[in-house]
Amino acid sequence: MPTITTKDGVEIFYKDWGSGQPIVFSHGWPLSADDWDAQMLFFVTHGYRVIAHDRRGHGRSTQVANGHDMDHYADDLAALTAHLDLKNAIHVGHSTGGGEVVHYIARHGESRVAKAAILSAVPPLMVQTPANPGGLPKSVFDGLQAQLAASRTQFYRDLPAGPFYGYNRPGAKPSEAVIQNWWRQGMMGGAKAHYDGIVAFSQTDFTEDLKKITVPVLVMHGDDDQIVPYADSAPLSAKLLKKGILKTYKGFPHGMPTTHAETINADLLAFFKE
Repeated sequence: MPTITTKDGVEIFYKDWGSGQPIVFSHGWPLSADDWDAQMLFFVTHGYRVIAHDRRGHGRSTQVANGHDMDHYADDLAALTAHLDLKNAIHVGHSTGGGEVVHYIARHGESRVAKAAILSAVPPLMVQTPANPGGLPKSVFDGLQAQLAASRTQFYRDLPAGPFYGYNRPGAKPSEAVIQNWWRQGMMGGAKAHYDGIVAFSQTDFTEDLKKITVPVLVMHGDDDQIVPYADSAPLSAKLLKKGILKTYKGFPHGMPTTHAETINADLLAFFKE
């Protein structure tokens, strides 16, 4: 399996298919590069080079005890782009991966980056604070950690079967295969990485990162996102970005790159070609 080893000794697994302008995909919590199958297959057939990695502690990367924070996530992504010597790359991040992309560009600069897209993404800040009164109370994220610690197997069944893909909405048609694939990806990773990752995605403030970014960024979000609520995320991120473009999807869930892959892929392709 292709891997790189970071400076702190973590093996990061990645996929690298095709040739052309590179698109680098950063996945959501607690999944893996496999969550991008629908996008990678689409874009590799449209003449792009597609790359996706498993975040440290997730998927096929090393299940280390430490470093499950946005600084390490961004530095691991930078190590991958440097190893592959990527230029003029487009970065696409879903959920926690959207935070990873934003922090990577702000922390490591834009010399290798052409554009970015963040989908159902956690920036600017998920947790409620005096400066972010629209955020979710910290007790929500403490509850996620408690459920993970009590029974990760059950928690990773309930999340995709319910709010992640909007399968708990009236009239929704749950896909057993999609639910099982989410569970499979989650259970491949390490419990410690996933436990700590809840703090990383909920308590990292990306406000200053967003202000630093000058490349065009497409901000895509469903208005029925039950994981990262729309009002306190996408519109705020788009305003903070110098070249932010907001695209709102009526009724789409958090996992829209899977449930509505055809729509998402077409809109990403149009943005890449602009």
